Amino acid sequence: MSEDVNNNPEQEELNNIVVLNDENGEEVEFEFLDLIELDGEEYVVLLPVEEEENPEEAGEVVILKLEDTESEDEESYVSVEDEEVLNKVFEMFKEKFKDEFNFVDGE
Repeated sequence: MSEDVNNNPEQEELNNIVVLNDENGEEVEFEFLDLIELDGEEYVVLLPVEEEENPEEAGEVVILKLEDTESEDEESYVSVEDEEVLNKVFEMFKEKFKDEFNFVDGE
C-alpha cells in the first residue's frame, strides 16, 4: 500500500478489530496486535482478518506508521517504505510477543 490508509472513527476497534480503507477505498479488516514506539514515532502492527488469496502470505503482519491528522477523532496510517525501520519494528514486536506467537522466518 503506497498511500495513506485512514481509520474511520465510526468503525473503531471492536474486539481488537480495526477497519481501514485501502488505497482503492475498499474496507479491509485487521486485528490490532500492538503499538510499537521507535525513535519517537509510533507504528501499529496489524494482522489481516481475511486470509490472503496467496497462501504464502497468510499470517503476515502489516506495519503502518501512525501519523497525526488535523482531526482528533481520526488517525492516519501510512505505509512504511524503509526496510530497516520495518525490520526494527518487527524485531521489537517479535521480542515482545515471543511467548505468544510462533514466528516463522520467511525467506
